[in-house]
Amino acid sequence: MKQMRWDLVAMILALAFTADVHAQQNAPRMKMGAYYFAGWAGKSSYDDGAPGHEWAKGMPTHYTKLLATTFSGRTPIWGWRDDTRELMERQIDLAADNGVAYFSFCWYWHDNKKPLNAQAIDDDPKHAPMKLFMQAKNNSRMEFSLLVANHGGFEIIGTDAWKQAADFWIANTFKHPRYLRMDGKPVVVIFSPNGADKAGLAYLQEASKKAGFPGVVIAGCGSGKTEDGFSVRTHYNVTPKGTWGGGSEHHTYQELVDADAAVWQAVPGQAFIPVATQGWDRRPWEAKNGEGLGNGSTVSWWFDKGTPAQFGGMLERLAKWMEDNPTAVTKDRLAIIYAWNEIGEGGWLVPCKDDSASCLIFFALVRLRAEMAHGKTEAFSEQEREVTLAGESALTGDVANGQMGFGQ
Repeated sequence: MKQMRWDLVAMILALAFTADVHAQQNAPRMKMGAYYFAGWAGKSSYDDGAPGHEWAKGMPTHYTKLLATTFSGRTPIWGWRDDTRELMERQIDLAADNGVAYFSFCWYWHDNKKPLNAQAIDDDPKHAPMKLFMQAKNNSRMEFSLLVANHGGFEIIGTDAWKQAADFWIANTFKHPRYLRMDGKPVVVIFSPNGADKAGLAYLQEASKKAGFPGVVIAGCGSGKTEDGFSVRTHYNVTPKGTWGGGSEHHTYQELVDADAAVWQAVPGQAFIPVATQGWDRRPWEAKNGEGLGNGSTVSWWFDKGTPAQFGGMLERLAKWMEDNPTAVTKDRLAIIYAWNEIGEGGWLVPCKDDSASCLIFFALVRLRAEMAHGKTEAFSEQEREVTLAGESALTGDVANGQMGFGQ
């Protein structure tokens, strides 16, 4: 039975690839990316040899005791560290095989509220995965971009600092051949648009043109006006009203789906990159007794983990919205998932111990079904179509029952 499942998986992925070949002759239904959180490198602050801290030995910065115990099922199938080129190449293949077109890496300023500290930026372990992506032998299979995480602890303050950031991005990331561009313009997402500097963003446009680019596409998460330098709107994630300030409270995944769909709206004068929030449950970080992250993250609602079928339905709903609102989205139909590996916060696609098939196989099925619906898979035989639909049913059931051994 297990071998039959593996044969089925192989056929589905092969069909998804074939659909991609046909799709090259047509405009894509959507170009889907995923935010990449790089908290799984470096050294845990609890890895200090103290009695009772054995769980932290060899673990990365954002690993917590609750991830080692209560939430150990979130352990990625390759373990908690993602700081080798071999593993990055494995993730690139996994993402590309299932239709993830680009990673948007979280990028952090140093020093907080101070001028550029290039050495500290280079030394930050959270930047290691992006550098590994840039070095990967197979990075031609995907693209990458920056999500500038200018929130508390990593704030970029003042025009001079934003100019320094602009020069740094142009010199160190924009020129990479796999950097994500729209009409030749590098794409940058700003986590906190209210913390951006109008003159600094204007300088980013000017400096990029001097460097040979036609400009920069600057997207703001949740806000950001055109007159302040933002040509695109998006989000990092979306949770329902009440998530914050209501304590730790259990809610359904459908509430996340509906909250996301509610913000997929056209913004006058700006293009929109819709986000699909794969999950939200950051209880592993919230504990304040030494079991969480640092002194404990802010407590929030937590939501059921969506099944592959539920998440697939969300993606189909997103694609339908994009098709119904063609003038609201970007020219190359960008969309993004929260997230590839925000495991501590509950949003991830990577295959983990308790859901080893994750949502990726179903993501491939969603893509395949979309191509079939748009007449882009004419070469598929009726037998192949039947196997695909049967495979969807079998895989969905296997994932729900925890029977898949994906990647092991």
